Amino acid sequence: MKALNDIQNFYFIGIGGIGMSALAFYFQSEGKNVAGYDKTPSDVTTKLQEAGVAVHFQDKGDAIDETFADKENTLVIYTPAMPNTMGELVRFRESGHILKKRAEVLGLIANQSFSLAVAGTHGKTTTSSILGHLLAATGAPVTAFVGGITNNYNGNLIQNGNDITVVEADEFDRSFLQLTPDILCITSMDADHLDIYEDEADLVATFQEFGSLVAPEKRFIRNGLPLAGNTVGIEDDATYSAENVRIVDGAYHFDFKYPEGVLKDLKFTLPGRHNLFNATTALSMAVAYGTPVAKLPEALASYAGVNRRFTYRYQSQDKVLIDDYAHHPTEIAAVYQSIKEMYPGEEVLAIFQPHLFSRTKDFMADFATELSRFDEVALLDIYPARELPIEGITSQALLDKMTLSNKEIVTKNRLPEIVTASNKKIIVMMGAGDIGVEILKVSKILKSEG
Repeated sequence: MKALNDIQNFYFIGIGGIGMSALAFYFQSEGKNVAGYDKTPSDVTTKLQEAGVAVHFQDKGDAIDETFADKENTLVIYTPAMPNTMGELVRFRESGHILKKRAEVLGLIANQSFSLAVAGTHGKTTTSSILGHLLAATGAPVTAFVGGITNNYNGNLIQNGNDITVVEADEFDRSFLQLTPDILCITSMDADHLDIYEDEADLVATFQEFGSLVAPEKRFIRNGLPLAGNTVGIEDDATYSAENVRIVDGAYHFDFKYPEGVLKDLKFTLPGRHNLFNATTALSMAVAYGTPVAKLPEALASYAGVNRRFTYRYQSQDKVLIDDYAHHPTEIAAVYQSIKEMYPGEEVLAIFQPHLFSRTKDFMADFATELSRFDEVALLDIYPARELPIEGITSQALLDKMTLSNKEIVTKNRLPEIVTASNKKIIVMMGAGDIGVEILKVSKILKSEG
């Protein structure tokens, strides 16, 4: 295969995905010819089209566009979520085109620059977006590929040059082993993707293999994880840590301790100690890269978050509607802790859409435990994504395991009624499926009535 810089045409199968679209935006900005397919239109595909990317929504397996017929000058990039029987995928394979998974291409880009990789079962997107912002805001020539829409940049790609690359190192299908980073972090290693890994031990072993890609002094590891390196934590005797943490006017203020000194009274506006940990990790990696530490406080204070990570969709005296991507028990626990820290004493209604039958099966008891901490819970049906149903694994089965009494199964069309009628001041809607679309409908109704 030619070097990426020498390839002119890039065709994406599943172009609307958050990771795929960041690559599409990147190649488009590099002056390449970019087009692709996705199953359904979305805000992301609209933005791609506005940027000049040709996007279509019908599988054209019977023909390859003339522009992309040149096998020597075309790279086809596909998402592993796409079925192998998909027409365009089959046609490109049969025609002898070079096909690569998204993670492979991300690795090719990252590996041709100084790269910083953010790994972990939770916290990748927030940490990588903070890191990308810290570097860009302090003048570093960085490109950051982010797994969410950053509020500072209104997109999933941060571009301020090509000398440095920040990437999310995704453990799904072990794709992060494609990377050869210069600096890496591991934010967490909780069991997940047990449809890919044999068990939690297999997952941990793979994270350890990833960590071994760099020397220990270039690793930043959550304090307590079984891997040597610089430890990161909050007030827990880590090598890099947030100390003297307090909340002032709804924002965290803290001191950042690192081996060479202490940065005093930093401000960070995202709620939740898990997000404060993510910020501390990003600060640690920025210092290790060589960012002038005196510039970091202003850069961190200007960070505005990522869409669907504890995003406020509606706020009034009587009601607060929060949107979060949480789809794992640990993430739900973090959302609960954030709400209780910001709104002590307030009752909370949680609306949750489970994501994947396999994940619901693997963590049924843990989901039930964490959801039962809320005062009221409404469950949507499981969002299947790439999966077929598993017998006995339903939202009703999860509901039956929950110990709180105020709980029910709901349909999407009832969500506006449930939210507007609720006597709970704090309402949080969580999940990685299309609940993100539903909350926008609900917030629009609240705003029109408010």
